[in-house]
Amino acid sequence: MNKIIIKFSTFLRYCIILFCLLILFPINSPAQKILIPMDLTQTDHLKAYGIAYWTLQKGNEVDWLLNYRGGSFLTKASDSLENELRVRGVSFQKVSESEVLIIQKTIADNNMDSVKLEKAPHIAVYSPPNKQPWDDAVTLVLTYAEIPYTVVWDEEVLAGKLDEYDWIHLHHEDFTGQYGKYFPLYGSTPWYIQDQMLSETVAKKLGYSKVSEEKKAVARAIRDYVAKGGFMFAMCSACDTYDIALAADSVDIVGSSYDGDPTDPDCQKKLNYSKSFAFTNFTLNLNPLEYEFSDIDYPPSTDATWIANEASDYFKLFEFSAKFDPVPTMLTQDHVGVIKGFMGQTTGFRRDLIKKSVIIMGEVENTPFVKYIHGNYGKGTFTFYAGHDPEDYTHYVGDPPTQLSLHKNSPGYRLILNNILFPAAKKKERKTE
Repeated sequence: MNKIIIKFSTFLRYCIILFCLLILFPINSPAQKILIPMDLTQTDHLKAYGIAYWTLQKGNEVDWLLNYRGGSFLTKASDSLENELRVRGVSFQKVSESEVLIIQKTIADNNMDSVKLEKAPHIAVYSPPNKQPWDDAVTLVLTYAEIPYTVVWDEEVLAGKLDEYDWIHLHHEDFTGQYGKYFPLYGSTPWYIQDQMLSETVAKKLGYSKVSEEKKAVARAIRDYVAKGGFMFAMCSACDTYDIALAADSVDIVGSSYDGDPTDPDCQKKLNYSKSFAFTNFTLNLNPLEYEFSDIDYPPSTDATWIANEASDYFKLFEFSAKFDPVPTMLTQDHVGVIKGFMGQTTGFRRDLIKKSVIIMGEVENTPFVKYIHGNYGKGTFTFYAGHDPEDYTHYVGDPPTQLSLHKNSPGYRLILNNILFPAAKKKERKTE
């Protein structure tokens, strides 16, 4: 009987010790992480980026798994995150620590890498105050993905407000001051007249006699922002007109029909290509009635050997070394490698006019047509993405807004969102070898 009592007391003592250990050192839950896959299994790729941003806003880090299942996200599990994922309709998987180890092994053994996202970037969109969100692909997708942004325009830029932001997108602006060269087609329409009056009023308020000179000042201010470490993203005409404005900093390239005085007859010779970000040796289009700014733009119809249409227009993303070239790898994350094309006032870039220092990330193979490029300027970076709307092939003026709920897995829109998360990456990971 005494032996039974001693054994029971010993058993009880072990139970108490085990209970204390469980309190002090609880056994890990089998699901310590949440994986947000970005391959073809994902139900809403665009809102998945919004979830990653939301997680960063909550003060939690996100691991961006480059080239792993389409550039998936991995982060700490929580009830609030699971609820947010379900509310937004984003697919996810609970993964245990042992499964995380398998993922890490897969990444280590392949052309993959893991980049830590640390802080939600402050986002600015350079856009006229009278524009609607659907006038621009970036504001459209930011709104759909539920990523907050602030609209800034000329007054804020020239007042030095860009220093408050990590990333800026340039709305489809004409930085040459020619109002998009829309006059021949839309000069008598109310929206064109309103846009012109607004631009002239702001230029005069800021002390400039001409819109073209005021836009050059804005371009210089954005250049200085990038040089100090800012991230700039542009689409459509904001790409080539921005570089043209920088190269034409001290020369008049705008005709009298737009600013009241003639162009400098030697303006082409006076362009300083060393001031531009991405393009060099381009030739200006000085015809005020022609809907082109220069020969930087390379619309498909200009090449008799390759005349694209909506059914045949595709561009291919380059595949980079994730471990050695993390920056372009981040910017090209997608669940497909070939993406359908789309047009704009600037539809593509001529390959032979792109500076050698610029990285080409998307092109139409065996043609001079380049769609997607990236480069460094000072301590910052720029990315140019040609075309207007990845899910509206032509997008004419006055067309209805694109409903992204019908394109929630858009590969073309994913490239925009890659750029939005890019500034959140840990600094040492953003160096391109």
